[in-house]
Amino acid sequence: MTGPGGRLRTVGSTEIAGALASALDGGPVVAPLPPEPVERRRALAVLRPDQPVTESDAAVVVVTSGSTGRPKAAVLSSAAIRASVEATHARLGGPGDWVLALPGHYVAGLMVLARTVLGRTRAWPVRSDLRDLPATVPDLSGRRYLSLVPTQLSRARREDRVWEALGTFDAVLIGGGRTEAGLLAEARASGIAVVPTYGMSETCGGCVYEGRPLDGVDVVISDGGQILIGGNVLFSGYRLRPELTQASLVDGRLVTADRGRWTDGRLEVLGRWDDVVITGGLNVDLAEVEAHVRSWAERSGADAVVVGIPDAEWGTKIVAVTDRGGDLADLQHAVRRSLPAYAAPRALVSLKRLPRLASGKPDRRAIRALVARGDGAAEPTR
Repeated sequence: MTGPGGRLRTVGSTEIAGALASALDGGPVVAPLPPEPVERRRALAVLRPDQPVTESDAAVVVVTSGSTGRPKAAVLSSAAIRASVEATHARLGGPGDWVLALPGHYVAGLMVLARTVLGRTRAWPVRSDLRDLPATVPDLSGRRYLSLVPTQLSRARREDRVWEALGTFDAVLIGGGRTEAGLLAEARASGIAVVPTYGMSETCGGCVYEGRPLDGVDVVISDGGQILIGGNVLFSGYRLRPELTQASLVDGRLVTADRGRWTDGRLEVLGRWDDVVITGGLNVDLAEVEAHVRSWAERSGADAVVVGIPDAEWGTKIVAVTDRGGDLADLQHAVRRSLPAYAAPRALVSLKRLPRLASGKPDRRAIRALVARGDGAAEPTR
């Protein structure tokens, strides 16, 4: 049974494609579940499959990654998913085979499957580290596409065969976070057709490609710089959280947590609304600092994030966190070449591995907690 009063059908990774096809054709509303036990328990707590579906147009319920707070369950309609798929095909040049290198229970992977279901093409699963991508490429037919997060693209540079295989795709979508300009330039110089995207679960994934909204998507910037998104790809609301839905959908637009501006007719995403912190009485944009820290870290092949930690002296102490360490003075010098001195990180912490969500994004809450605890997993560099 679909629509109000119907039950939610939860499925594992091997069932997602078939259940999605059924849901888009009017079948039971589907909620993909992550394979990891802890994540699955968290997802079920948000989804509450014992409760009936209340949205009349529901087709899929996808759980957000919860990188900055409690996960939410976004309800997507068949119409919104179809609109996103059609607009993507129109922008990229038509349907094609897709390589699935992202988890299907998150929106980026789910939309890869939706594009193949509706385009009547095929999805080819590969490992998240792309090691088996070169062996998969010969099996693809027609136009070929791939969707990645920035970390996957960055690590692909270490494997010549993988890097070369990426150059055979008609488009490689990059989303889920900021991608360094240097990395994009290097990929393009190597013949890789990278397409930076911006979007979220609430917009059926990427809805802005290379700074330009897809057909049917309307993006405006509020007077305060907040990104507001309208159009036919919007979600129907958050499952069982009407108060949150009301706060997020205002006058037919999604009020995002992101800041942006228009530059030469293209949307430039500046960072999250809560990325601005006060340190020593001065405002600092953590997203802007992180962009420079990541450029510095990439010189040694490292990955990096920047977090703000409560501090008695500074109010908020800016900390750079990498997976390879480095010299704090050198980092500060690199940042201060472009930003005010007070914006430079006051500490550099090395983690053996940056915690990540299943979606591939850095788990900022976990990183912030490790740094704040200083329990031995995080080694400060002085």
